[in-house]
Amino acid sequence: MSVLKVIQAKLEFMTDAERQIGQFIVDDPDRMVQLSSAELAAATGRSQSSVVKFSQKIGYDGYQQLKLAVTKAKAQEWRVPSGMIHGTIDAGDNFVTIQQKLVASKVSAMQQTMEVNAEDAVTAAVSAIASARRIHLAGIGASSLVARDFSYKLLKLGLVALMDRDPHVQMANAASLNHRDVLFAISQSGSTNETIRLAELAKKGGATVVTLTGLHGNKLSQIADITLHTVADEERVRSSAITSRDAQLGICDLVFLLLIAKIPGANEAIHASEAAVSVLKS
Repeated sequence: MSVLKVIQAKLEFMTDAERQIGQFIVDDPDRMVQLSSAELAAATGRSQSSVVKFSQKIGYDGYQQLKLAVTKAKAQEWRVPSGMIHGTIDAGDNFVTIQQKLVASKVSAMQQTMEVNAEDAVTAAVSAIASARRIHLAGIGASSLVARDFSYKLLKLGLVALMDRDPHVQMANAASLNHRDVLFAISQSGSTNETIRLAELAKKGGATVVTLTGLHGNKLSQIADITLHTVADEERVRSSAITSRDAQLGICDLVFLLLIAKIPGANEAIHASEAAVSVLKS
């Protein structure tokens, strides 16, 4: 998981001192890796101890380890064409500019989302879903659309997937989950009350809870046995759940493809499903 993405996602939850240091690193990582802790402190107007404490809060023993992580993140960074995602979509933008900014925002969100999810976490989610008696998909609002799409894909593999848009029905389904089942809960904010309650109920019953949330710390991911993350900057498009939805769909599709590779007879099950539907199209 890229340390730059971690810092960026957590900026709004930091103290003023931490935010100033973190913003400097995110804005100019190339310069940061050339600075000592004392020089970074001077550049940000903070103390050297603040820089060290910031490094430790992000999860490193000290500043040198943080510098190495930033260097690695820069080396592995997926780049979007220059000038295409900088700045929000404005009312005065012309048609072509809006097209370019929208596509770039979507591509960036999906690329960054793939980058921040470790293979071990995705593999663990795939294994849990593949071996589950039942998979309950949970999501409210735009996340429910992603959950429903994912449930259709799981059904094509012959898995027992449950998804209902009604929160009351979702709660009733979650109440019957046990250690043989999986709850796959989707919420970009990770603070949707209904989804949190569903996760708590499933956890209480012994089910494996897999969450798909934003990268920032949130209550839903704290409940999870397995955490997956999305990176999406909705401010760039000034509209509801545009980039986050694409990021969520991207991870769900990745899990689906890995399930096809893992489950014996998965391709045959998909072909059988397609054949059944084709009758209705003739």
